[in-house]
Amino acid sequence: MPDQTFLDWPFFEPRHRDLAAEAEDWAARTVPALVDHHDVDGSCRRLVSALGEAGFLRFAAPEDGVFDVRALCLLRETFARHDGLADFAFAMQGLGTGALTLAGTAAQREAVLPGVRAGRRIAAFALTEPEAGSDVAQIALAAAPADGGMVRLTGEKTWISNGGIADTYVVFARSGEAPGARGLSAYLVPADTPGLTIAERLDTIAPHPLARLRFEDCRVPAENRIGPAGAGFKVAMATLDVFRATVGAAALGFARRALDASLRRAQSRKLFGAPLSAMQLTQTSLAEMATAIDTAALHVYRAAWTRDSGAPRITREAAMAKMVATEAAQEVIDRAVQLHGGEGVRSGSVPETLYREIRALRIYEGATEVQKLVIARQILA
Repeated sequence: MPDQTFLDWPFFEPRHRDLAAEAEDWAARTVPALVDHHDVDGSCRRLVSALGEAGFLRFAAPEDGVFDVRALCLLRETFARHDGLADFAFAMQGLGTGALTLAGTAAQREAVLPGVRAGRRIAAFALTEPEAGSDVAQIALAAAPADGGMVRLTGEKTWISNGGIADTYVVFARSGEAPGARGLSAYLVPADTPGLTIAERLDTIAPHPLARLRFEDCRVPAENRIGPAGAGFKVAMATLDVFRATVGAAALGFARRALDASLRRAQSRKLFGAPLSAMQLTQTSLAEMATAIDTAALHVYRAAWTRDSGAPRITREAAMAKMVATEAAQEVIDRAVQLHGGEGVRSGSVPETLYREIRALRIYEGATEVQKLVIARQILA
């Protein structure tokens, strides 16, 4: 059983401790049989279905429209510690429908969210473009009025998680109400909409379902717009405000697994007639790893608690949580690779797998450098 003494911190309520125990038991029993890293699409479909059946997706798409961010973070941390794809499958159900939960109409939510909660429908968040990543104001995919109360979407999205397996995409497009960020709107686009095609599947060092999407004369009803016209930037930022801290939680899960593996290695590996753990240099590394993890956890769960306590936005706290946790996890995992020696770089070993998994978290949902800009602008405001 992993060390979960952090659950005694005052950020949590008894229900969170119960949820963490339930998720740990479920993941240990269920996740290994569902994951095949040579079949990421199939693995994600199986995981989403199982997560829905187990009831965990009610936190990703809450029926009452209120996110329990501490629960989201605890679940992401737990699932990530067991397998990166388990975390991915859970998180994308929330990120992919967060805009609907926060700003959708009753009809839109009823059409999509029950299927997402049940694990029958896979969701995706389509924000990034070839020339618009962290700078959302540069989005170019065009949304223009069309005959019959329709909106025509034209352009591309890329690095879209669940691209190619999603049933529903939340797509951000330039609707033109004003220049820059004030001229964007969000649209609900079913995957089978004519004119929407998967232009390319994208492979990364830690395989996940990713794709480049092409929209050519892709028409959706105007009532598929999520939120007011021109409010797409606000909808996107509100969604990221909830889920950015949870990226830090996933990083925590990876880091805790790296520390656990390192402790076992240090206690079992003999060097010069004594356990590796007897060396002061090893003890120093382990102490620094543990301290980095606790520091990151304090940031992550401070941000989650602040949001759950009623703060309308946690832009600064979430940016700090993501930055600190992902950077700390990269350092912890790098130390784990070093402590494992040759085994640490063997393909498929725990440290090597985690080394590949963590790298993307320092980039997606805003790279570390962007988080620094966000934090600076918040404290200068």
